[in-house]
Amino acid sequence: MSKNLTTRADDYSKWYNELVVKADLAENSGVRGCMVIKPYGYAIWEKMQGELDRMFKETGHQNAYFPLFVPKSMFEAEEKNAEGFAKECAIVTHYRLKNDPDRPGKLMVDPNAKLEEELIVRPTSEAIIWSTYKGWVQSYRDLPLLINQWANVVRWEMRTRLFLRTAEFLWQEGHTAHATKAEAIEESEKMMNVYADFAENFMAIPVIKGIKTETERFAGAEETYCIEALMQDGKALQAGTSHFLGQNFAKAFDVKFANAEGKQEYVWGTSWGVSTRLMGALVMTHSDDQGLVLPPSLAPIQVVIVPIYKSDEQLALISAEVNILTAALRKLNISVKFDDRTTQKPGFKFAEWELKGVPVRIAVGPKDLENGTFEVARRDTLSKEVISKDEIETYVSDLLKQIQKELFEKALDYRNTHITEVNSFDEFKEVLETKGGFVSAHWDGTAATEEKIKDLTKATIRCIPLDRVEVMGSCVFTGESSVGRVLFAKAY
Repeated sequence: MSKNLTTRADDYSKWYNELVVKADLAENSGVRGCMVIKPYGYAIWEKMQGELDRMFKETGHQNAYFPLFVPKSMFEAEEKNAEGFAKECAIVTHYRLKNDPDRPGKLMVDPNAKLEEELIVRPTSEAIIWSTYKGWVQSYRDLPLLINQWANVVRWEMRTRLFLRTAEFLWQEGHTAHATKAEAIEESEKMMNVYADFAENFMAIPVIKGIKTETERFAGAEETYCIEALMQDGKALQAGTSHFLGQNFAKAFDVKFANAEGKQEYVWGTSWGVSTRLMGALVMTHSDDQGLVLPPSLAPIQVVIVPIYKSDEQLALISAEVNILTAALRKLNISVKFDDRTTQKPGFKFAEWELKGVPVRIAVGPKDLENGTFEVARRDTLSKEVISKDEIETYVSDLLKQIQKELFEKALDYRNTHITEVNSFDEFKEVLETKGGFVSAHWDGTAATEEKIKDLTKATIRCIPLDRVEVMGSCVFTGESSVGRVLFAKAY
């Protein structure tokens, strides 16, 4: 199987686009900016979804589903949110087509089927959900309301890239209502921590937890918590956000509750989400010039077994041995594929599963049967070992754990060596251009300085780290006083 991947060093962006398509994760569709997620890519998303869903339910959340369409007047109710998403909205104005009299066999919009009120195709669901919550919340006994939905949303992006930025994408969005400000803030922080736990322990991606600046904050939020990851090309990627909404949406949609004393109060809200953008993060954090490298926790196939044989008789003997091993590994909850296709040679299969990032490959030939051994190859390091039949189950089980751990450690080491403290704007620009990664610098706290730095360098403030030490310094751009360093980076 010929991979013919552009190398990361030659053109990182092209390498990414080619890999997503050639590894059968996704492809562009007939609709501009929209993608088809193929079965192999969707299998990875399903594993992400399953793990996150478990984590949400363990923290008390329930799933529900809300409409795709939002009446325009409802969307406008929370002004900052409406303004923030206005340029990305797709709008439904009519509900019927009819035959075009001037073009036989073609259709046209029926001018008599204009909607009384235009409908927004949801870019996010706060408006429709908070208008619903008004009917669900009357008393403090109805709180907290902890709801999540798995859905698709539409944001009319002009420049798109598979998984990272598409006009339609899949995600989950949590929306919660609380009796007190403290509870809502606690919820926002809790969900940021859930995302960080998932990213680090399942995706093997180290993240920095922080809060966004006012400029970068979610439209309609009082605080946005985030997790920021660093890709191999030195660019940052926002991997998840959790928003403390204050009472903004409660006031916009008149969501009140009677407290224990019978007094009417507005509820406090949060929203939080991650999307199929995580698929892009997974590809760009671990993969190499040979193809995908998947952490075992999220690999649809954790072990692939390839037989090497010259006759049907040899294949039958190998298959009998493989069936025993497959059953034993599956008892250990390891997903296994026996690639016994007779239409492809072993070399083709090796290349295909390498491209698709299967963590462990086992090869079995007649000599292995004689010697009671298996050849085991790691996808992440491309190294091989010959393991005895008696030790293979334990070895593979331990190896998968080791790969998961080492992928995280490798990414963490890269991330840590790409956080650079700078104290002048010349240093700032030099690090961005020559090294990349996160640039830790003092900032005077003004939106004007933030915007000017962005205009000059394309770097944005990714976050104010939650664990930063507040030490007075001088802004890297203006020289004005600063209470602490923030992390800048070029980003996806």
